[in-house]
Amino acid sequence: MAERPGAGFRSLHASRRRLAPELRIAVPRGALFAGTLDLLDRLGIDTAEVRANDRRLLFEEAGIVTMRPSDVPTYVEAGAADLGITGKDVLLEQSDRMVHELRDLGYGRCVMVLATRAGEDRVADALRHLGVVRIATKYPRVAAAHFEATSRQAEIVEVKGSVELAPLTGLVEGIVDLTATGTTLRENDLVIREEIAVCTARLIANPVADKLKAAQIDRLLEQLDGV
Repeated sequence: MAERPGAGFRSLHASRRRLAPELRIAVPRGALFAGTLDLLDRLGIDTAEVRANDRRLLFEEAGIVTMRPSDVPTYVEAGAADLGITGKDVLLEQSDRMVHELRDLGYGRCVMVLATRAGEDRVADALRHLGVVRIATKYPRVAAAHFEATSRQAEIVEVKGSVELAPLTGLVEGIVDLTATGTTLRENDLVIREEIAVCTARLIANPVADKLKAAQIDRLLEQLDGV
């Protein structure tokens, strides 16, 4: 994933306008959905139809297409959407996607953590006695990169469901997961051992659209700076 080249050198004095209809934005359903629609409303984009329809996915009049957060970088990279909003956790896991990260939008804050069962640190114990630790996660790339960066050997077990179950059943010694309040971890007798990354909603752009539609995107960024 590339940082946006030359963004700071574009004109910041264009007149304030609403998001042009020729820009299509990928909006994540799920935890970031309500906050994203609120933000778009403040930018002058009418989201009433999106809010009123749980099943429809494409809203041409508003320039909005809705999808799972993990699909947003795919659509933006391919040019099916000019812009997209998704969590930093998704971008970290899909770091090979060719998209430009334009803004940290600040909402939807969560923390990527390493957690184990309360009491003895089973991750540290496994590393000390075996030289390798088993880690369950929905974010295998993030987990592998974290352990590699800290020179520790980890066997990564990818799971799709409730990752908190894995250490309780003895499948693994620890988990790497995203948490907002820590409540689910505490309810399952898990404690945070390490914080890996703070994750918030991010605005991303298709690299070609970022060049060809620079004027429209710059106007949007000015509006974002104003709200």
